[in-house]
This record gives sequence, structure tokens and C-alpha cells, in this order.
Amino acid sequence: MFYSYLLSIVKILVFEYITGGGFNKQELPDSLAGEGSLMLNALLDNLIRLNHLEVTVMLDWRYSELIGENGINTVIIRPEHVVTEEFARCVKQADLVWPIAPEFDGILQTLCQTIVSLDKILLTSSASAVAIAGNKFKTYELLRQHPISVVPSRMLDDEYSPGEWMIKPVDGVGCADSYVVSNRQEFEQMTARKGTFIIQPHLQGAKISLSGLFKQGRGWLVCANSQHFELTNRQYHLREIVVNHHPDPGRYQQLVDQIAQALPELWGYVGIDLIETATQTWVLEINPRLTTSFVGIYDALGINVAEAVMQLLHGEPIFNPTCNNPITVQTQQASHAS
Repeated sequence: MFYSYLLSIVKILVFEYITGGGFNKQELPDSLAGEGSLMLNALLDNLIRLNHLEVTVMLDWRYSELIGENGINTVIIRPEHVVTEEFARCVKQADLVWPIAPEFDGILQTLCQTIVSLDKILLTSSASAVAIAGNKFKTYELLRQHPISVVPSRMLDDEYSPGEWMIKPVDGVGCADSYVVSNRQEFEQMTARKGTFIIQPHLQGAKISLSGLFKQGRGWLVCANSQHFELTNRQYHLREIVVNHHPDPGRYQQLVDQIAQALPELWGYVGIDLIETATQTWVLEINPRLTTSFVGIYDALGINVAEAVMQLLHGEPIFNPTCNNPITVQTQQASHAS
């Protein structure tokens, strides 16, 4: 095990933004909080399996009972706290920091900058990688310069063209505020909204996500996952993910290699969303952070992704899968604890 040779305890801070106090002064967004709590618990489950780690997690006061009695330190964030100040204080007391946060409003990018500025080890991609991967149009502009099929994208303006289109925030997470439009009236409703959006053709095909690890221009595919959505009121809603849905995902490794070379600043766990049509596999977006698919990896493959990420600090990840099963992760969770 990576830390087996260490004589002292290594302190790691985990901060999942939604459940960790990022919305401590306002109502929690239920859809993001549900998936955030899934990812947080899965990551903590990975970490407590490792030796020589002292784990601290920040928790929104409404989630104060989320973590059970498992030796994890908790820092409760209440409405009177300034979460950025509390985060910086906790970072200063840690050796390693693993943030999980949305890309919108520059949240994840700012957290990464804070960690590095305080001279701590960041266990995710750098702020410079997030600045690109967290912006769907910048991702499109980068990937199209390489031999990678990426869904055609442009910034939304007043130019309407007949057809069926996806309009989404340039830095949005999941399907929030993303809409399918198929006529001029729907198009004009979207152009009247505040915010910065991109427009893409509404491609029909299988929704696939890849879970991989990245480091300095290299990529290691962990598994391929099938995403199942429902389309309601012109919006997609993610209902479940079949993690490791393909028992032999090796055909995606070349694409992982190409993305690693196109964006060598990617580091650690990264999720890649794809659309597979009858003739082509298209890259939709890159998520430079944990994704919901991460939740099922340990049960699907027996791989401790957190341990593999630690191995990246001094070498290559070592995967020793102990099983090879598809695992279904339900994403529609009950609302947050009151």
C-alpha cells in the first residue's frame, strides 16, 4: 500500500462543496446535494481503507449526521461561518486536499488555486486544467485541434437555425439549466435568459461516461459506464448509471490517450461524457473531478480509486481488480436532511 512505509500520519482534507458548507447561507440544491453526498461517502469509504491517513471532512450543518462513527474528523459549517475562510483554515492543517465541487462560477477553480497557494498537495487537476475542462466551449475549441470527435459547439447568439438543439450553460454541471429546443419560440426563450450559454446539435445515441486517471499527458482507463436519462419538459434528468457496463472497455483507451495528450494538465480522477451514434463516438465534455460514476467503481471492480490517485503522486497507478461486474447507481436521492 502506498503509505505503508510512512512513519507518521498523513492528514487529508475532503471538501465536497454542496454538502460541505458551500451553500451554508442558502437553501441546498437537492439534485446536486444528492449526488454530492453519494460521491462524498464513496470517497470516504475508499480513504478509510488506507493506512496512515487521518481524514477530515467539512460538513454543512444540515449534514452533521452524514458521517458515521468511522474515525473521520468532522468540521461543521454553520450559517454564521464564511466558508472560504473555514476552508482555508482547514487546508492549512492538512497535508493533502481533495476537493469535489461544481465548475460553475469558478468554484472548483478557486478551490484548487487556494490549495496550491497554501502550499498543500492538490489531489485533483490543477486550476489551469479546470479553467479549460470546466468551460464547455473552451473544451470544444481545444479538442477540435486534435484527432478527437467532439460535439460541434458555438456560443449562443440570436442566430436561429431550424433543427433540434441543446442549449446549456457554458460552465454548467449535469443537466441543470440545459434545454432541448426545436422551434424559434423555444430558441428565443433561451436567448432571453441571463447567463452565458453554448448551443449544440441534439445528437441521438447512447450516453456513455468514462472513468479514468490522468497524469502529465498520460491516461489510464478505469471503466466505461452507461448513463440513463429521462427527457421531461425539454430537460434531461439523470436517473441511473450502470458503472462498468462494458466488461471489456479497452476500445476507449485510445480516446483517453488522445484527451490526455490534448490536455496534459489533467491529473487524478477525471470523467469524460460521450454520445455514441450509429457511426461515431463524440466527446461531449470533460469533468476534472470526481463524478457520480465513481460511486460504483469499488463494488464493480474492487479497485480503490483513492489509493490509485495516491500512487500518482510518485509513479503510476496500479490496478488490481478483484471482480468485474456492472453496478447500478441510482442518482435520484431523497432530499437533504432537515
